[in-house]
Amino acid sequence: MADATLDPRLISETVNLLHKRIQTRFPASGLAGVAEKLCRITERASATSDWIARPIWPLRIMVHSLTAIIILGLGLTLWTLPLPKGGLELAQFIQVLEAAINDVVLIVAAVFFLGSIETRIKRERALKSIHELRAIAHVIDMHQLTKDPEWVLDRGTESAVLPPRSMTAFQLSRYLDYCTEMLAITGKIAALYIQHFEDSVALQAVNEVESVTTGLSAKIGQKLMILYTVHGQNQGRPQGEEPPPGPAMPNELFPGTRSVPLRHFWEAEVHSAVVGLGPAARDHFAASVEVNAFFAVDMRVAEERTLPAAE
Repeated sequence: MADATLDPRLISETVNLLHKRIQTRFPASGLAGVAEKLCRITERASATSDWIARPIWPLRIMVHSLTAIIILGLGLTLWTLPLPKGGLELAQFIQVLEAAINDVVLIVAAVFFLGSIETRIKRERALKSIHELRAIAHVIDMHQLTKDPEWVLDRGTESAVLPPRSMTAFQLSRYLDYCTEMLAITGKIAALYIQHFEDSVALQAVNEVESVTTGLSAKIGQKLMILYTVHGQNQGRPQGEEPPPGPAMPNELFPGTRSVPLRHFWEAEVHSAVVGLGPAARDHFAASVEVNAFFAVDMRVAEERTLPAAE
């Protein structure tokens, strides 16, 4: 079974096709310019990913040569070290042992530093490219901020502060879909940099970009859900006319009551024929829904009971 890897060539073709779609549908929009920039980033990402995957042979040869020289020098020093004829006393032995341990620690640190030079060079280049993708994700989000589905479904009066908004519901759905596709591709481009580069810092940066793009796509998905739902209900209905209320359904949480679909989004509504709804405890007013939950339930806490609470 072949390894599951991202193909930079296929990602580049997907980005170019998306750019053509945006350019065809919205030729004079800023989103088309962002898509064009994303195409250039994809081309650079392919080259950068290949560069990160390849070893830097001159640097590796230099590091291995310096490491060999250090180890060889340490060995020659120990070999030519003269020993006292009378042997070492305990105090002298402790001093020699302490100095030897310090030298070994410094040599190991130097070898580790030399061995990590290549990783740090590649990490710096990968993080720089990943930060560019994070900025692109926020730029895409800025383009969809003013694309409000409520304005398309029920147009109001222009304030002359924003540019004229003349999109139809279909055009707005295409625009938001293009934004989600660009955000998804941005996360995939970021994954290219660590596909053949096992580095925890770069991996964390890519995961952060993926989290950002997923969160931004979720916000756009909420707009699309409102657009598809309300636009489907409003088709064939004169503008400004409210949709008729749906049939009352039994409420499983409160027996004896009925639930009615809301006329508007995010608006609480209680059916006028609800039965079994009485005043809250310690409230001597007429039947209603109590907003303040303070003293709404007539009960005792465990400390006020005569008998201990059941466990």
